[in-house]
Amino acid sequence: MGGDIPPPVDQLAAVSLTSDEASSSTVQKARFSDRVRIQSILGRPDGGAGLAGQKVRISGWVKTGREQGKGAFAFLEVNDGSCPANLQVMVDASVSDLSKLIATGTCVTVDGCLKLPPEGKGTKQKIELSVVEVVDVGTVDPGSYPIPKTKLTLERLREFLHLRARTNSISAIARIRHALAIATHTFFDEEGFLYVQTPIITTSDCEGAGEMFQVTTLISTTEKLERELIENPPPTEADVEAARVVVKKRGEAVAELKAAKASKEAILASVAELNDAKANLAATEARSRLKPGLPKVDGKIDYSQDFFGRQAFLTVSGQLQVETYACGLSDVYTFGPTFRAENSHTSRHLAEFWMVEPELAFADLEDDMNCAEAYVKYMCKWLLEKRYDDMELMAKNFDKGCIDRLKLVASTPFGRLTYTEAIKILEEAVAKGKKFDNDVEWGIDLASEHERYLTEVVFQKPLIVYNYPKGIKAFYMRLNDDGKTVAAMDVLVPKVGELIGGSQREERIDVIMERLEEIGLPVEPYEWYLDLRRYGTAKHSGFGLGFERMVLFATGMDNIRDVIPFPRYPGRADL
Repeated sequence: MGGDIPPPVDQLAAVSLTSDEASSSTVQKARFSDRVRIQSILGRPDGGAGLAGQKVRISGWVKTGREQGKGAFAFLEVNDGSCPANLQVMVDASVSDLSKLIATGTCVTVDGCLKLPPEGKGTKQKIELSVVEVVDVGTVDPGSYPIPKTKLTLERLREFLHLRARTNSISAIARIRHALAIATHTFFDEEGFLYVQTPIITTSDCEGAGEMFQVTTLISTTEKLERELIENPPPTEADVEAARVVVKKRGEAVAELKAAKASKEAILASVAELNDAKANLAATEARSRLKPGLPKVDGKIDYSQDFFGRQAFLTVSGQLQVETYACGLSDVYTFGPTFRAENSHTSRHLAEFWMVEPELAFADLEDDMNCAEAYVKYMCKWLLEKRYDDMELMAKNFDKGCIDRLKLVASTPFGRLTYTEAIKILEEAVAKGKKFDNDVEWGIDLASEHERYLTEVVFQKPLIVYNYPKGIKAFYMRLNDDGKTVAAMDVLVPKVGELIGGSQREERIDVIMERLEEIGLPVEPYEWYLDLRRYGTAKHSGFGLGFERMVLFATGMDNIRDVIPFPRYPGRADL
């Protein structure tokens, strides 16, 4: 090791993974950093063996470290988050104080030479790094670091949201989530869709459920006013009367000066004093009317005094807004955060989650189903091609069937059946002794157990169920000719159940207004939405995919709180 000379910083390089270079021993210079990503080394087809002899700089966090040879050297397993695999790093005691390097969680930047590990060593790695210089160290106190080498439960890891990305499981989920996001944008871009950013703050309730987080400044404004009134109490009626007396006297003074034909300057000065007195009276009267508590009119909160001049909420969906662009630009989609103030503690609910919502102009329900199927297949293929190593980690640690499930969905045509047919199948199963926690009858909203039974037991593949009863679906879904069902569809997949919900939108203004009245929603907040039907109405369809559900489906995780970086649910909004 003593003969190895660390290369100058400007010669340290990253390794390319292009097809032409993946099997070569050429080291490519990094564009934005002087370090090499570990994935660029270990992710090559040869496991990095072809890079032996190359000098590189790597940075990352120590997963495990151990001194050997009676403290003569140490082996570190270093990971930088670029891939699930760790790079084995060997450091000689002559290079650095080993005690500062071996603790789990330590951050290191080192220069070294890539070398083939000795034969018969038993290591699975095809390459290791022999360190010639320790450039930087971020030390860790092993006694207080909460992420030990031993495996913590996922529930326990949620107590350390700021550190859990350093674990193998959460980092793999993060890379899978990233890949699914990139696949989403790539798919819709390739299909000619435009990405539209819909508002997070809305005055429309898309679902009509009312379980929305309110956005308001009234509370903070009221609290500020109440503190001010304590420190500076409002004027009494006596104070107001005193101010009126001053105005009266100032008015009389002006009248006397005018009657006496005083100088112009004297009259103007007296008028100025009168105006000041009137302004003081107005301010005194206004402050005397201030009262603690929220402003109210006719016993109801006066939202005209709120920030937006009306009630506003965090959106539960960007669908209604993105429809406005579909009705002008044809095919569009939105991909952003949505919110639901549902006091649910289940493993399938979050208060803040992400939705992918495409909208197709001039498209009917069948077009909608075709798009949804193609999109899901695309994401599955993308993961198998781009993040197979992470999927292997998920299969090993959580769900041994997750890779096979992706392959199944990517290669199998989705089944299609009507809601009525699905209910008939479920009723037949019940008649043969199948037990469900939720009753089965026409008109119910299918529960997760029903959906999974259909996909996992009966058909053993993804399904699209369509033409649902209008009573369990939203007002904007197109009413079918039977008057009982709407042109809605759900994509059901194994493991998760419903992954996508969509519909052909109701383009007939008279029908949609009847639906609003039938459901009991006020028309006024939706006048702009009705304008899309008044002016150049067009057939259009769309759907929404719960992004976290897609990550659940792909990874095989059991709790949705573990597939989003910063989960928000009742009682918890950490960081």
